[in-house]
Formats: sequence, structure tokens, C-alpha cells
Amino acid sequence: MTFVVTEDCIQCKYTDCVEVCPVDCFHEGPNFLVIDPEECIDCTLCEPECPIEAIYAEEDLPPDQQQFLEINAELAKVWPVITSKKDPLPDADEWAGKPGKLKYLQR
Repeated sequence: MTFVVTEDCIQCKYTDCVEVCPVDCFHEGPNFLVIDPEECIDCTLCEPECPIEAIYAEEDLPPDQQQFLEINAELAKVWPVITSKKDPLPDADEWAGKPGKLKYLQR
């Protein structure tokens, strides 16, 4: 099993989660983070660190977020690893909780 970053992270990119990851499985894109499912050890440390609750265990993914399992796996292969906390995107608070953000995902 793996953990999955979902749509709520798009345009926010809070990085509180990356510092607690013992295996450095987070990868960073322009406006989104992903988890490499092959590196994730299911330690559960990242999920409670996300201030916008964008991280789910694979088995708990909401039905409307299922595509993010594949998106995380795909983008983890091309985006660089991130291991240190950074500032969120400048307008992250404005984007937090907004639905329909997949169209804004920058690959």
C-alpha cells in the first residue's frame, strides 16, 4: 500500500509532509507534490502533517480522487525528490479546499 497526494494539494503545495518522511518518497512539481508508490513504506507520518488533508492512504482514497494514485506514480518518475520544508505557494490559503483543481495541475 502507499499514501497518495490528492487534488487539494494543487495550487497550495504545503510541504510540512516532506520533512517527516523517513524514505524521501515525495517529489515536487511546479504546483503539486506527489508520493512515489514504490518508495513509500506506509509509515503514516505524512498524512497528519498535511494542513489541508490532501494525503490519503491508498485504501481510503475518496472515489473522486482515485485518478491521483496513477498521477502520483507517473509524476514521481519525472519530478525531483524534495526532502526539506519550503514555503507554500503564495496564494495557497486562497486555493485550499477549492474543488476542480485538477485542470490547474502543472506537469
